[in-house]
Amino acid sequence: MRIVFAGTPDFSVGILESLINAGHDIKGVYCQPDRPKGRGRILTSCPVKEKALEHNLAVFQPESLKHEAAQQTLASLNADIMVVVAYGQLLPKIVLETPKYGCLNIHASLLPRWRGAAPIQRAILDGDKQTGIGIMQMNEGLDTGDILLEKTCAITESDTAQSLHDKLAILGAQGIIEALENLERLTPTVQDEAGITYAKKLSKDEAWIDWSQSAVQINQKIRAFNPYPIAQAHAQSDKFEDKVLRVLSASVIDLAYDAEPGEVIKYGKGVCIIATGDSALSLEQVQLAGKKIANIKDFTNAYNLTKLS
Repeated sequence: MRIVFAGTPDFSVGILESLINAGHDIKGVYCQPDRPKGRGRILTSCPVKEKALEHNLAVFQPESLKHEAAQQTLASLNADIMVVVAYGQLLPKIVLETPKYGCLNIHASLLPRWRGAAPIQRAILDGDKQTGIGIMQMNEGLDTGDILLEKTCAITESDTAQSLHDKLAILGAQGIIEALENLERLTPTVQDEAGITYAKKLSKDEAWIDWSQSAVQINQKIRAFNPYPIAQAHAQSDKFEDKVLRVLSASVIDLAYDAEPGEVIKYGKGVCIIATGDSALSLEQVQLAGKKIANIKDFTNAYNLTKLS
């Protein structure tokens, strides 16, 4: 098929590559404009642009597809279909109707649960046991179109946002190839309005750990916010009174104790167990502000942690 692809982050890259490897004719790749990045604010290409250029594909980076000139450019590509994966823009009706078969979106949840920007993180944060990807016929709403195909994926107790992202990206690549091969035989399913939830964009303010929550809830936050924005707490030790400690991984411990949430129950020789609202949390990988990521053995050798808040 003659395909226009639209995507921006890492999640989209493997899906673009799967379309190329399947022999589809990629007439153009749309992604967000280059943005300043890092401390030097250097103008940087997104992962999809880099992959498209690697394959000598035409790249288009309009600030918006609401402008007539951008719409005319898209129409000139004469695509059968547009495949959209985490592109970062809502598409106007005229764009949705430009390709012969419209626009298909690959969304990283089982819609209508977790419509919106951060479905992978919100699923882990909420304690969901299952998620998946949906191939959706796009309309003008935010993730509101009819579902053409779904693939499910279990969320394990060790999954982080990164590991689940990687699993779903593979499923998305498989799903879109299957959908395109069977496009005229797929039956659209209208989303059930009763099951709608929204996955709002992550905020750094959400990253602070509330030690009065259960150990399971706190661990879900740690996993959901890894690799971004990383769960964090205020730490006290024998060498400092208040520093930010980022927690990258931990495990839930079923332990009886008499301590307030955030107090250190057991410490030293590679062990750091913290009281929570119900049981306890054993920290495994942490990062003190201004320092490198450390496993808990190295951290306990360097610091005598006394309390987290």
